[in-house]
Parts: sequence; structure tokens; C-alpha cells
Amino acid sequence: MPVSDRKLAYFLLRFTLGVSIFFHGVTRLPHLGMFANTIVKQFADTPLPAFLVRQFAVSVAIIEAITGFLLITGCCTRWALVVGILTMASFIFGNSLIADFPTVAIDLTYTAIYAVLLAALEYNSISVDMTLLKGLSRSPRTLG
Repeated sequence: MPVSDRKLAYFLLRFTLGVSIFFHGVTRLPHLGMFANTIVKQFADTPLPAFLVRQFAVSVAIIEAITGFLLITGCCTRWALVVGILTMASFIFGNSLIADFPTVAIDLTYTAIYAVLLAALEYNSISVDMTLLKGLSRSPRTLG
């Protein structure tokens, strides 16, 4: 049975967002200290303590890499999208705090893509989630 256009479009958007977010995280991992130092400098004139900014910067790279991988594969898609939206909310908070409103606009665009994917989750048929769900529905353990 051919895949519907909506299911294919969902897969392509989820996959593309996943690639973008995955590489946001992965490319920062080898230079995590330098990345964290840059973020701490950006937030030096805010009320946020430097040690919290540093911890957040380090965790963001890891969160992005994991979230991106989950979106690429379509594994735990709903939770990956929720984590993505919450991550973007934290970026919007931080970028608003330093009055970097052009970046806030970009962050809102990412947030909208995450939200569209979450709202259309019923089309997530090309995914590890769906493969696992189909496997579980055939399992004798699920029959009662």
C-alpha cells in the first residue's frame, strides 16, 4: 500500500528538522568548553549566574544531539517534539533576555515546526515508533 502524501510530508519534515537539530548538537560536542564560554560571555550582563549559563550551554548540545537523533529515526517522537519545544522556549527566554530579537524570530520558526509536527503526530507512520507499535500489536503478550 503506498504511503499517503501527508505521511510522506510528515516524515520528510520530521527527518529534516531532526538532521538540523542533530547537527546543531553534534558539531558543538568537540568544542563544548569553547561553546559554553561563548554563551557565558553573551549572558554576562544578565541576572543569570554564570555557572547556570555554563551548565545550560553544555547540556543544550547533548539535548540537541539526542533530540535530533530521535527525530531522524522517529523514535519516541512525541517526547522528542515536546523536549524540542521546551528547549526552544528556553532559547526564546534567553535570547529575549539579551534582546537578540532576530534570533528570537528564528527560534519561533523552529518552535512552529515542532508544534506542527506534534499536532500532526497521527501522520508519523514512517518511524521507529510505528514499527515498534506494529510489532507490539502482533505480540501474543498484548492479546490479554
